Amino acid sequence: MLRDFIAIDFETANRLPTSVCSVGVVMVRNGRVADTFYSLIQPEPNYYDYWCQRVHGLSQQDTDEAPVFSKVWQQVEERIADVFFADQLAFDNRRDLIASIPFVAHNARFDEGCLKAVFRVYQMDYPDYRFYDTLAASRRQFGLSLPNHQLHTVAAACGYDLRNHHHALADAEACAVIALYVL
Repeated sequence: MLRDFIAIDFETANRLPTSVCSVGVVMVRNGRVADTFYSLIQPEPNYYDYWCQRVHGLSQQDTDEAPVFSKVWQQVEERIADVFFADQLAFDNRRDLIASIPFVAHNARFDEGCLKAVFRVYQMDYPDYRFYDTLAASRRQFGLSLPNHQLHTVAAACGYDLRNHHHALADAEACAVIALYVL
């Protein structure tokens, strides 16, 4: 059973995986939510596709003053380090330590793809983050007993009422609940 992990969700401004415009992160330690993080992000490239905007409701006005991804990820790393490695004195290898904690996402291919893409854009060294996919796990767990395996459907089957779907933090929270149930 997976008890320590980081649930993550990105929203994008357009169809490009580099255009992350918000991130939600839920840190689960010993099977309990230990911390959460949410931030808007100035996307790269900085334009909004009509369809993406309709999904999450964010616009260029929301993110014009937001930090770029590299600054946001610095904050994410600090929060993760505080939750999982506060008892360790040296943080010289913070990225390597963080890479030892698995990430989970619903449709992990999308979120992992976004993470790798923005690391490339900002010329950051990408650690070998391990991703688990709650979408694939829900298909194994629930099979045909659910009408579909969309995040809100699976979350409901796991007892979580996802009220603010496509808000990155709400989606990451739902993913964390699903991961505790099916992984």
